[in-house]
Amino acid sequence: MTERPAPREVAAAFLGLLRTPRFSAVLATTGVGIAALSYPLIRLAGWAGYLAALVGVVALMCVVLLARRRELARQEIPPISLLVFMGWAAISVVWSEYQWGTLGGAAYLLVYAFMGVFIAYTRDTIQIVRTWGDVLRVVLGASLAIEVFSGILIDTAIPFLNVQAKIAELGPISGVLQTRNQLGLLALVGAVSFATELRTRSVRPLVGVLSLAGAALCIVLTQSPIIIGTAGVVAAAAAVLYGVRRVRPDRRQAWQFVILGVAVVLIVAAWFARSALVTVFNAQGALEYRLHLWQKIVALLPGNTVEGWGWAGRWHPDIPPFIALSATGARPSQSALNAYLDVWFQVGIIGMVIFVGMLGLAFTRSWLLAGRRRSVIYAWPALVLIVLLLHSLAESAVLVEFGWLTFVVCCVTASRELSWRSALARVGPSELPHEPSARG
Repeated sequence: MTERPAPREVAAAFLGLLRTPRFSAVLATTGVGIAALSYPLIRLAGWAGYLAALVGVVALMCVVLLARRRELARQEIPPISLLVFMGWAAISVVWSEYQWGTLGGAAYLLVYAFMGVFIAYTRDTIQIVRTWGDVLRVVLGASLAIEVFSGILIDTAIPFLNVQAKIAELGPISGVLQTRNQLGLLALVGAVSFATELRTRSVRPLVGVLSLAGAALCIVLTQSPIIIGTAGVVAAAAAVLYGVRRVRPDRRQAWQFVILGVAVVLIVAAWFARSALVTVFNAQGALEYRLHLWQKIVALLPGNTVEGWGWAGRWHPDIPPFIALSATGARPSQSALNAYLDVWFQVGIIGMVIFVGMLGLAFTRSWLLAGRRRSVIYAWPALVLIVLLLHSLAESAVLVEFGWLTFVVCCVTASRELSWRSALARVGPSELPHEPSARG
């Protein structure tokens, strides 16, 4: 008869499991999955079930960090700009008009930030890309499958998941993600991730090609002007990065300034040609709805311009001032449909300056890394941040769940690899690290 293991042996075995990279990989994948599938999970399990799953994953992450504290002790603190933004959002509870909502919103923001820091510190960049790729393959595949089932097989909408059964009409589709812009965001991040996996040979070619084709199909079928426009910008940025990486190191800085100048000119030109662009993308209806909502938000800013109304993250349609704002038009809104305006409304001009500075620092670091390092893997944070920055013009997804988690991971990864003190320093060939491993 086999003897029962002693409690000490069981504890030692469990502790050994917690220290393994595989367990950290499972936690990372689970965390990203919970963030990406927040809408269907909340619909199926309710907020209580969703938050219970989230708290469980975070608790396990805390235990892993405790078990691996010596191994991870060399990690630097997260970016100061990230900490300042979260601190300002939390401090807004003092003057908030809805203090319990602010307390919950700040805790929600912190939980996902903690998950992002955990992933960035326990996984290297190629492993992070693999995690995002694995999760988004499932999410986009499930979205296409349910759209085919609803729109072709039974030809009936599924209101429970906001599936409109329009795939036979070539869209717009939203899959399991409630809105077409949210599906488009995950499809764009997925496309960048799948292309990176293909370039680094992290997955089999057939898997990579099919994943990329699925992401492209989702992007097209959303019929979203902001998603299709962002896809074009990301493709152009990828081409520019490809060219920058092949410029001689002594000329690279000059070319970076040229690229910056061209980008500024294009942004100014796009602003002056905005009416024509709206017409080209057939976005009059969506823009009219957003303008109406933004006008109502701006009308509520006087008196709270500097400090804002108080952080909420997701809007609470049952408390003022969100009651009036959420009732705009035929579709209730859960955000300002513009992350920058949303931050201004919730935490004032001070919070928006911190937010824009945080985004700018993260993107600058990521872009410099992508242009300097040999491995193509370093292009992933830069291109993903472009997706988030542009998507934030029409949605507030970067402030919650998948968008916020993805931003924090990109922000911490870039900061870990290139601090602001060395951002403009030249990196010679002898200083470049070895290629990251695709294992794990």
